[in-house]
Amino acid sequence: METTVLLVILAVLVIFVLVILVKSIRIIPQARAGVVERLGKYLRTLNPGLNILIPFVDRLLPLLDLREQVVSFPPQQVITEDSLVVSIDTVVYFQVTDARAATYEIANYIHAVEQLTTTTLRNVVGGLNLEEALTSRDRINGQLRGVLDEATGRWGIRVSRVELKAIEPPLSIQDSMEKQMRAERERRATILTAEGTKQSQILTAEGRRQAAILAAEGDAKAAILRADGEAQAIQKVFDAIHKGNPDQKLLAYQYLQTLPKLAEGDSNKLWIIPSELGEALRGVGSALGDYLPDAMNTSARANGSNGTTAAAGTGAAEPAAPTESGLRLGSGDPVP
Repeated sequence: METTVLLVILAVLVIFVLVILVKSIRIIPQARAGVVERLGKYLRTLNPGLNILIPFVDRLLPLLDLREQVVSFPPQQVITEDSLVVSIDTVVYFQVTDARAATYEIANYIHAVEQLTTTTLRNVVGGLNLEEALTSRDRINGQLRGVLDEATGRWGIRVSRVELKAIEPPLSIQDSMEKQMRAERERRATILTAEGTKQSQILTAEGRRQAAILAAEGDAKAAILRADGEAQAIQKVFDAIHKGNPDQKLLAYQYLQTLPKLAEGDSNKLWIIPSELGEALRGVGSALGDYLPDAMNTSARANGSNGTTAAAGTGAAEPAAPTESGLRLGSGDPVP
Protein backbone atom coordinates (compact mmCIF):
# COMPACT_ATOMS: atom_id res chain seq x y z
CA MET A 1 0.00 0.00 0.00
CA GLU A 2 2.74 2.42 0.86
CA THR A 3 4.44 1.72 -2.45
CA THR A 4 1.23 2.40 -4.33
CA VAL A 5 0.67 5.66 -2.48
CA LEU A 6 4.19 6.75 -3.24
CA LEU A 7 3.74 5.99 -6.92
CA VAL A 8 0.54 8.00 -7.05
CA ILE A 9 2.13 10.94 -5.32
CA LEU A 10 5.12 10.76 -7.66
CA ALA A 11 2.86 10.72 -10.70
CA VAL A 12 0.94 13.75 -9.42
CA LEU A 13 4.18 15.61 -8.87
CA VAL A 14 5.37 14.80 -12.39
CA ILE A 15 2.10 16.00 -13.85
CA PHE A 16 2.26 19.16 -11.76
CA VAL A 17 5.79 19.86 -12.93
CA LEU A 18 4.80 19.32 -16.51
CA VAL A 19 1.87 21.70 -16.18
CA ILE A 20 4.13 24.30 -14.59
CA LEU A 21 6.61 23.93 -17.40
CA VAL A 22 3.89 24.27 -20.01
CA LYS A 23 2.51 27.32 -18.28
CA SER A 24 5.87 28.96 -17.78
CA ILE A 25 7.37 28.52 -21.26
CA ARG A 26 5.87 30.44 -24.22
CA ILE A 27 7.23 30.50 -27.77
CA ILE A 28 6.07 33.54 -29.78
CA PRO A 29 6.17 33.16 -33.60
CA GLN A 30 7.69 35.81 -35.86
CA ALA A 31 5.42 38.81 -36.67
CA ARG A 32 3.32 38.08 -33.63
CA ALA A 33 3.06 39.83 -30.31
CA GLY A 34 1.63 38.78 -26.97
CA VAL A 35 0.46 40.89 -24.05
CA VAL A 36 1.18 39.49 -20.56
CA GLU A 37 -0.93 40.40 -17.53
CA ARG A 38 0.18 39.69 -13.98
CA LEU A 39 -2.68 39.40 -11.58
CA GLY A 40 -4.90 41.21 -14.11
CA LYS A 41 -2.55 44.11 -14.78
CA TYR A 42 -0.48 44.75 -17.88
CA LEU A 43 3.05 43.50 -17.36
CA ARG A 44 4.85 43.43 -20.69
CA THR A 45 4.66 42.57 -24.37
CA LEU A 46 6.33 39.37 -25.42
CA ASN A 47 8.63 39.48 -28.45
CA PRO A 48 9.06 36.64 -30.96
CA GLY A 49 11.09 33.74 -29.52
CA LEU A 50 11.26 31.85 -26.17
CA ASN A 51 9.69 33.59 -23.15
CA ILE A 52 9.33 32.49 -19.52
CA LEU A 53 6.21 33.21 -17.46
CA ILE A 54 5.26 32.57 -13.87
CA PRO A 55 2.54 29.95 -13.88
CA PHE A 56 -0.82 30.84 -12.32
CA VAL A 57 0.38 34.43 -11.86
CA ASP A 58 1.09 35.65 -15.39
CA ARG A 59 -1.56 35.31 -18.11
CA LEU A 60 -0.84 35.55 -21.83
CA LEU A 61 -3.59 37.19 -23.87
CA PRO A 62 -4.33 36.05 -27.49
CA LEU A 63 -1.52 36.84 -29.86
CA LEU A 64 -1.80 39.83 -32.20
CA ASP A 65 -0.76 39.72 -35.86
CA LEU A 66 1.75 42.46 -36.63
CA ARG A 67 1.65 41.97 -40.38
CA GLU A 68 -0.21 44.34 -42.68
CA GLN A 69 -3.81 43.26 -43.00
CA VAL A 70 -6.31 43.80 -45.78
CA VAL A 71 -9.97 44.14 -44.91
CA SER A 72 -12.70 44.51 -47.52
CA PHE A 73 -15.81 46.12 -46.11
CA PRO A 74 -19.29 45.50 -47.54
CA PRO A 75 -20.77 48.11 -49.92
CA GLN A 76 -21.95 51.31 -48.29
CA GLN A 77 -24.83 53.47 -49.52
CA VAL A 78 -23.60 57.05 -49.82
CA ILE A 79 -25.55 60.14 -50.92
CA THR A 80 -23.67 62.56 -53.17
CA GLU A 81 -24.02 66.33 -53.28
CA ASP A 82 -26.53 66.12 -56.16
CA SER A 83 -28.79 63.79 -54.08
CA LEU A 84 -27.86 60.54 -55.81
CA VAL A 85 -27.36 57.32 -53.88
CA VAL A 86 -24.25 55.38 -54.87
CA SER A 87 -22.88 52.12 -53.56
CA ILE A 88 -19.18 52.20 -52.67
CA ASP A 89 -16.94 49.25 -51.80
CA THR A 90 -13.81 50.06 -49.82
CA VAL A 91 -10.64 48.16 -49.03
CA VAL A 92 -8.46 49.20 -46.06
CA TYR A 93 -4.80 48.25 -45.56
CA PHE A 94 -3.66 48.61 -41.94
CA GLN A 95 -1.04 47.25 -39.56
CA VAL A 96 -0.84 46.88 -35.76
CA THR A 97 2.18 48.80 -34.53
CA ASP A 98 1.50 48.77 -30.77
CA ALA A 99 0.10 45.55 -29.31
CA ARG A 100 -0.63 47.16 -25.90
CA ALA A 101 -2.64 50.05 -27.43
CA ALA A 102 -4.50 47.72 -29.80
CA THR A 103 -5.46 45.59 -26.77
CA TYR A 104 -6.40 48.22 -24.20
CA GLU A 105 -7.33 51.34 -26.22
CA ILE A 106 -9.99 49.76 -28.40
CA ALA A 107 -12.18 46.73 -27.89
CA ASN A 108 -12.40 45.63 -31.58
CA TYR A 109 -10.13 47.61 -33.82
CA ILE A 110 -11.32 45.95 -37.05
CA HIS A 111 -14.94 46.92 -36.37
CA ALA A 112 -13.77 50.39 -35.34
CA VAL A 113 -11.85 50.83 -38.57
CA GLU A 114 -14.89 49.71 -40.58
CA GLN A 115 -17.25 52.16 -38.93
CA LEU A 116 -14.74 54.99 -39.13
CA THR A 117 -14.23 54.29 -42.81
CA THR A 118 -17.99 54.36 -43.44
CA THR A 119 -18.56 57.68 -41.69
CA THR A 120 -15.51 59.32 -43.25
CA LEU A 121 -16.50 58.08 -46.71
CA ARG A 122 -19.96 59.58 -46.37
CA ASN A 123 -18.51 62.90 -45.27
CA VAL A 124 -16.07 63.03 -48.17
CA VAL A 125 -18.39 61.81 -50.92
CA GLY A 126 -21.27 63.92 -49.59
CA GLY A 127 -19.40 67.03 -50.70
CA LEU A 128 -18.93 65.79 -54.28
CA ASN A 129 -21.34 65.35 -57.15
CA LEU A 130 -21.60 62.08 -59.05
CA GLU A 131 -19.18 63.01 -61.79
CA GLU A 132 -16.55 64.18 -59.28
CA ALA A 133 -17.05 61.04 -57.21
CA LEU A 134 -16.47 58.86 -60.25
CA THR A 135 -13.39 60.73 -61.43
CA SER A 136 -11.76 61.70 -58.09
CA ARG A 137 -10.81 58.35 -56.60
CA ASP A 138 -7.29 59.41 -55.74
CA ARG A 139 -8.61 62.47 -53.96
CA ILE A 140 -11.13 60.40 -51.97
CA ASN A 141 -8.49 57.78 -51.13
CA GLY A 142 -6.10 60.44 -49.83
CA GLN A 143 -8.73 62.09 -47.63
CA LEU A 144 -9.88 58.75 -46.21
CA ARG A 145 -6.34 57.66 -45.43
CA GLY A 146 -5.53 60.94 -43.68
CA VAL A 147 -8.61 60.83 -41.44
CA LEU A 148 -8.26 57.11 -40.62
CA ASP A 149 -4.54 57.31 -39.91
CA GLU A 150 -5.05 60.23 -37.55
CA ALA A 151 -7.92 58.54 -35.68
CA THR A 152 -6.37 55.07 -35.41
CA GLY A 153 -2.92 56.29 -34.34
CA ARG A 154 -3.85 56.20 -30.64
CA TRP A 155 -5.18 52.66 -31.10
CA GLY A 156 -1.74 51.42 -32.12
CA ILE A 157 -2.84 50.96 -35.72
CA ARG A 158 -1.36 52.51 -38.83
CA VAL A 159 -3.56 52.78 -41.93
CA SER A 160 -1.30 52.59 -44.99
CA ARG A 161 -3.81 52.66 -47.85
CA VAL A 162 -7.52 53.04 -48.52
CA GLU A 163 -8.86 52.04 -51.92
CA LEU A 164 -12.31 52.41 -53.47
CA LYS A 165 -12.95 49.07 -55.09
CA ALA A 166 -16.17 50.04 -56.87
CA ILE A 167 -18.56 52.98 -57.18
CA GLU A 168 -21.93 51.91 -58.53
CA PRO A 169 -24.61 54.54 -59.24
CA PRO A 170 -28.29 53.54 -59.61
CA LEU A 171 -29.37 51.62 -62.72
CA SER A 172 -31.32 54.58 -64.11
CA ILE A 173 -28.25 56.79 -63.78
CA GLN A 174 -26.13 54.11 -65.41
CA ASP A 175 -28.51 53.99 -68.39
CA SER A 176 -28.44 57.78 -68.69
CA MET A 177 -24.64 57.77 -68.50
CA GLU A 178 -24.42 55.10 -71.17
CA LYS A 179 -26.72 57.10 -73.46
CA GLN A 180 -24.67 60.22 -72.80
CA MET A 181 -21.42 58.44 -73.53
CA ARG A 182 -22.91 56.90 -76.68
CA ALA A 183 -24.08 60.31 -77.87
CA GLU A 184 -20.67 61.77 -77.05
CA ARG A 185 -18.91 59.03 -79.01
CA GLU A 186 -21.25 59.55 -81.98
CA ARG A 187 -20.61 63.29 -81.82
CA ARG A 188 -16.86 62.73 -81.79
CA ALA A 189 -17.16 60.26 -84.66
CA THR A 190 -19.20 62.78 -86.68
CA ILE A 191 -16.68 65.52 -85.94
CA LEU A 192 -13.78 63.28 -86.92
CA THR A 193 -15.57 62.28 -90.13
CA ALA A 194 -16.26 65.92 -90.99
CA GLU A 195 -12.65 66.85 -90.20
CA GLY A 196 -11.44 64.02 -92.41
CA THR A 197 -13.73 65.08 -95.27
CA LYS A 198 -12.64 68.69 -94.88
CA GLN A 199 -8.98 67.75 -94.84
CA SER A 200 -9.48 65.50 -97.86
CA GLN A 201 -11.18 68.29 -99.82
CA ILE A 202 -8.47 70.74 -98.81
CA LEU A 203 -5.75 68.35 -99.92
CA THR A 204 -7.59 67.63 -103.18
CA ALA A 205 -8.02 71.35 -103.91
CA GLU A 206 -4.40 71.97 -103.00
CA GLY A 207 -3.33 69.18 -105.32
CA ARG A 208 -5.43 70.58 -108.17
CA ARG A 209 -4.05 74.05 -107.56
CA GLN A 210 -0.49 72.77 -107.56
CA ALA A 211 -1.20 70.76 -110.72
CA ALA A 212 -2.70 73.84 -112.43
CA ILE A 213 0.24 75.96 -111.35
CA LEU A 214 2.73 73.40 -112.60
CA ALA A 215 0.82 73.02 -115.88
CA ALA A 216 0.73 76.80 -116.35
CA GLU A 217 4.42 77.03 -115.55
CA GLY A 218 5.10 74.24 -118.03
CA ASP A 219 3.02 75.96 -120.72
CA ALA A 220 4.75 79.26 -120.02
CA LYS A 221 8.19 77.68 -120.24
CA ALA A 222 7.19 75.83 -123.41
CA ALA A 223 5.87 79.06 -124.97
CA ILE A 224 9.05 80.87 -123.97
CA LEU A 225 11.16 78.10 -125.46
CA ARG A 226 9.09 78.13 -128.67
CA ALA A 227 9.33 81.92 -128.87
CA ASP A 228 13.08 81.74 -128.28
CA GLY A 229 13.39 79.12 -131.01
CA GLU A 230 11.33 81.16 -133.45
CA ALA A 231 13.30 84.29 -132.55
CA GLN A 232 16.56 82.44 -133.14
CA ALA A 233 15.25 81.08 -136.45
CA ILE A 234 14.11 84.54 -137.54
CA GLN A 235 17.44 85.98 -136.46
CA LYS A 236 19.32 83.35 -138.42
CA VAL A 237 17.17 83.99 -141.50
CA PHE A 238 17.60 87.71 -141.07
CA ASP A 239 21.35 87.32 -140.72
CA ALA A 240 21.47 85.02 -143.74
CA ILE A 241 19.46 87.47 -145.84
CA HIS A 242 21.66 90.39 -144.90
CA LYS A 243 24.78 88.38 -145.50
CA GLY A 244 23.46 87.49 -148.97
CA ASN A 245 22.72 91.20 -149.70
CA PRO A 246 19.46 90.59 -151.69
CA ASP A 247 18.06 93.29 -153.93
CA GLN A 248 14.53 94.63 -154.07
CA LYS A 249 13.57 92.32 -156.91
CA LEU A 250 14.34 89.14 -154.97
CA LEU A 251 12.48 90.38 -151.90
CA ALA A 252 9.41 91.20 -154.02
CA TYR A 253 9.52 87.77 -155.60
CA GLN A 254 9.74 86.03 -152.20
CA TYR A 255 6.86 88.14 -150.97
CA LEU A 256 4.70 86.97 -153.89
CA GLN A 257 5.59 83.34 -153.13
CA THR A 258 4.43 83.79 -149.55
CA LEU A 259 0.98 85.10 -150.48
CA PRO A 260 -0.55 81.70 -151.36
CA LYS A 261 0.25 80.41 -147.88
CA LEU A 262 -2.10 83.02 -146.46
CA ALA A 263 -5.03 81.30 -148.18
CA GLU A 264 -4.22 77.82 -146.89
CA GLY A 265 -6.74 76.14 -144.60
CA ASP A 266 -10.29 74.84 -145.01
CA SER A 267 -11.82 77.47 -142.72
CA ASN A 268 -10.64 80.48 -144.72
CA LYS A 269 -13.71 82.15 -146.26
CA LEU A 270 -12.30 85.59 -146.92
CA TRP A 271 -8.83 86.47 -148.22
CA ILE A 272 -7.70 90.03 -147.64
CA ILE A 273 -5.02 91.21 -150.02
CA PRO A 274 -2.32 93.10 -148.15
CA SER A 275 -1.66 96.73 -149.05
CA GLU A 276 1.96 95.88 -149.83
CA LEU A 277 0.85 93.78 -152.82
CA GLY A 278 0.98 96.79 -155.18
CA GLU A 279 4.52 97.63 -154.20
CA ALA A 280 5.51 93.99 -154.65
CA LEU A 281 3.95 93.88 -158.08
CA ARG A 282 5.67 97.11 -159.08
CA GLY A 283 8.96 95.63 -157.93
CA VAL A 284 8.35 92.49 -159.99
CA GLY A 285 7.20 94.60 -162.91
CA SER A 286 10.36 96.65 -162.75
CA ALA A 287 12.38 93.45 -162.77
CA LEU A 288 10.47 92.11 -165.75
CA GLY A 289 10.66 95.53 -167.51
CA ASP A 290 14.42 95.46 -167.24
CA TYR A 291 14.58 91.93 -168.48
CA LEU A 292 12.12 92.08 -171.41
CA PRO A 293 13.72 95.01 -173.37
CA ASP A 294 17.04 93.23 -173.37
CA ALA A 295 15.36 90.06 -174.59
CA MET A 296 13.36 91.87 -177.28
CA ASN A 297 16.38 93.78 -178.54
CA THR A 298 18.33 90.58 -178.80
CA SER A 299 15.47 88.97 -180.74
CA ALA A 300 15.11 91.99 -183.03
CA ARG A 301 18.76 91.92 -183.88
CA ALA A 302 18.42 88.26 -184.66
CA ASN A 303 15.41 88.83 -186.87
CA GLY A 304 17.03 91.80 -188.71
CA SER A 305 20.04 89.79 -189.64
CA ASN A 306 18.16 86.66 -190.71
CA GLY A 307 14.79 87.69 -192.08
CA THR A 308 13.26 90.97 -190.99
CA THR A 309 10.17 92.14 -192.82
CA ALA A 310 10.81 95.02 -195.17
CA ALA A 311 8.26 97.64 -195.88
CA ALA A 312 7.06 97.96 -199.40
CA GLY A 313 8.76 100.73 -201.45
CA THR A 314 11.30 101.55 -198.77
CA GLY A 315 13.00 98.23 -197.86
CA ALA A 316 13.39 99.30 -194.19
CA ALA A 317 12.64 96.80 -191.45
CA GLU A 318 10.36 97.91 -188.58
CA PRO A 319 9.73 96.11 -185.33
CA ALA A 320 6.24 94.84 -184.54
CA ALA A 321 4.19 97.21 -182.45
CA PRO A 322 3.06 95.95 -179.07
CA THR A 323 -0.58 95.43 -178.36
CA GLU A 324 -2.54 97.60 -176.03
CA SER A 325 -2.81 94.84 -173.46
CA GLY A 326 0.90 94.12 -173.48
CA LEU A 327 3.85 95.85 -171.95
CA ARG A 328 5.37 99.00 -173.35
CA LEU A 329 8.88 97.90 -174.06
CA GLY A 330 11.65 100.05 -172.91
CA SER A 331 9.54 102.00 -170.47
CA GLY A 332 10.20 99.80 -167.44
CA ASP A 333 6.68 100.36 -166.01
CA PRO A 334 3.90 97.78 -166.16
CA VAL A 335 0.66 98.62 -167.91
CA PRO A 336 -2.23 98.69 -165.49
